[in-house]
Amino acid sequence: MDTATNFTEGTLKTPDGIELYTKTWNTSVPAKARLVFIHGFSDHCNFYGDLFRSLSEQGIIVHSFDQRGWGRSVHQTSQRGQTGPTTQVLADITHFIRNLPASSLPLFLMGHSMGGAETLVYAAQGPSEITKTIRGYLVESPFIALHPDARPWRLTVTLGRFASKLLPNMPMLNKLDASKVCRDPEVVRVWQDDALCHDTGTLAGLAGMLDRAGDLEDGKVVVGEGLGEGGRTRLWVGHGTADAICGFEACEKFYKALKVEDKEFRKYEGWYHKLHSEPGEDKVTFARDVARWILDRSGELTIGKPKL
Repeated sequence: MDTATNFTEGTLKTPDGIELYTKTWNTSVPAKARLVFIHGFSDHCNFYGDLFRSLSEQGIIVHSFDQRGWGRSVHQTSQRGQTGPTTQVLADITHFIRNLPASSLPLFLMGHSMGGAETLVYAAQGPSEITKTIRGYLVESPFIALHPDARPWRLTVTLGRFASKLLPNMPMLNKLDASKVCRDPEVVRVWQDDALCHDTGTLAGLAGMLDRAGDLEDGKVVVGEGLGEGGRTRLWVGHGTADAICGFEACEKFYKALKVEDKEFRKYEGWYHKLHSEPGEDKVTFARDVARWILDRSGELTIGKPKL
């Protein structure tokens, strides 16, 4: 959770009238880059305080928001999990980026878990006037596929998709196994006790989340070259080998198939799902890896890989 004081909170109203909670972690040193961060399922942006504070201390301004249906963007119980279809999810990201303060600093987009899949889909399908301003993309434990032990029966998925057409906003509890979220028992306890992490999706929202993952795994959504600033795609992927929620093997396979010159895969041996909250020095290592990749690409724009 976040205990920092150097931040700015606010709200942003979407074109259809939803009030999104926003938060910016400001730098205490000269700023070198900006990062827009997209949180995951049953999550909210204030659960990344340690990571965002570390990044801001290294000169990276972090802009984030609670997605519709999650966190402080829920203003009544009936809004829980009402994320809308993928077109709405991408539109909200676009609206948030368009409303950032004007800046000449390089812009990066990062997401965790469900938000990681959204980041990848945004790179491939987001409006070009936005993606051409994004210096690089980062994904943490992206939802390419559920871990084999966590995958629902195919019949259950098929019936759920059918039902989502009839009752799209019907709430459905999709409880994650808290013990598999993080190796730090205190983080697990806080996450379980956090009323904003409500584990509730809607049939349409859950179907959209599964469809995004399936399209990435099956190669229907292609993250190729030319999807970022300067006509280049720059991508960092981090995943723990012991992630029992989002499958490590599926993520690694996806990464290997990417036809992108400037890409990096960081394997965290034995780590769980929330890499940013892993115990002891592990979360420090993760924050350092993310900051290094961003800062290495935050100087004067060059073609291809940066000169490290």
